[in-house]
Amino acid sequence: MSQNLIPRKWYNIQADLPKRPAPPLNPATGKPIKPEELAVIFPETLIEQEMSTQRWIDIPEEVLNLYALWRPTPLRRARRLEQFLETPAKIFYKYEGTSPAGSHKLNTSLAQAFYNRQAGIKRLTTETGAGQWGTALSIACRFFGLDCTVYMVKISYQQKPYRRSFMQVYGAEVIPSPSNRTEAGRKILAQDPDCLGSLGIAISEAVEDAATHRDTNYSLGSVLNHVLLHQTIIGLEAKEQFKQEGLYPDVVIGCHGGGSNFAGLSFPFLMDVFAGKKVKVIAVEPAACPTLTKGKLAYDYGDTVGLTPLLEMYTLGHSFVPPGIHAGGLRYHGAAPLVSRLYADGLIKAQAYHQNEVFAAAVLFAQQEGILPAPESAHAVKAAIDEAMKCKETGETKTILFGLSGHGHFDLSAYEDYFAGKLQDVEYTQEMLEQGLACLPKV
Repeated sequence: MSQNLIPRKWYNIQADLPKRPAPPLNPATGKPIKPEELAVIFPETLIEQEMSTQRWIDIPEEVLNLYALWRPTPLRRARRLEQFLETPAKIFYKYEGTSPAGSHKLNTSLAQAFYNRQAGIKRLTTETGAGQWGTALSIACRFFGLDCTVYMVKISYQQKPYRRSFMQVYGAEVIPSPSNRTEAGRKILAQDPDCLGSLGIAISEAVEDAATHRDTNYSLGSVLNHVLLHQTIIGLEAKEQFKQEGLYPDVVIGCHGGGSNFAGLSFPFLMDVFAGKKVKVIAVEPAACPTLTKGKLAYDYGDTVGLTPLLEMYTLGHSFVPPGIHAGGLRYHGAAPLVSRLYADGLIKAQAYHQNEVFAAAVLFAQQEGILPAPESAHAVKAAIDEAMKCKETGETKTILFGLSGHGHFDLSAYEDYFAGKLQDVEYTQEMLEQGLACLPKV
């Protein structure tokens, strides 16, 4: 497909939101955070993008040249799946698994590594759940000559050894989290030596590491505004590809953990919703970590220990340690402030599924379309199938778009457990929610 389809600007939804999120707060003072207070772990350009209300932001030429290694990504119609379901719906998916990292995460890791190198930074630290983000940042750091340290959630470190090896190919140091490497990790291990870890804990370790080394910055793969901004290249491409087909989606679906994949696909279409277009936009999450569907909109820390700014977001509580489900990239206690604002204002919908029904949908999709989805992406597959079946019941010929955010080639142990009947469907109870929310900071 022509590289002319690659957008040259990112779309900043903050320019068009009917109501913007509340500002992030300094955890020490409780007051809106100042740009210079973020400079301990982020370069100036990313801080500017985080706070910008400018609608379009130029993509640097050096980043565009690297995007061209795999972009534009395919927009494909799932005709065999449509036929199998006997649905009148048209099902399309935007496939981000063609990137060198195997997922959408490289869209922002390249940008973040570029801006950090510009600022003279020598090393980046980060966290990763399933390993897709850690893989993407390790590749980006290698391309831009930076060292990379990845704190990988311990359960994923154990479940996904090949993803760990993939990061090491690109020179990354991969550490199971919680670890003895940081004060945050040692504190968690003292409380629970067998802790499986969480993205919140891994974030605490990565932030502490960056803040205590002058040549090091922290890089986040989701949640923050600038991360979601970089991912909008997905939806912008998809809109242009639909235009060439003479179509436009009635339903847009993305899996949701912290919000980067969901936002990247949906935000450019929500720009049209703000202008009066009718589009149903659905964020899909695990029932074991139902941030949007059961969480509370409140100020909370982005990490477990409380090192990050306070963000207004749907949260399960920063102390939440989710069960060891295989969709590791969706095991996060909070939702991006921008996504949270959209959900609170009724501009998007949310749906939660248990992992066995998600894997069943993934297997069906693989058998019909020939692509094995990552467990995270499979949540969107499940929702797309459900929407298509509704069309079968009503006879509506809706056009459905979902984000296939990555392939599942490094998740075969999860599929093995599914076929062996070892996957457990965890029900997130009211008691669990109350325990998690009990730790919310007083704001």
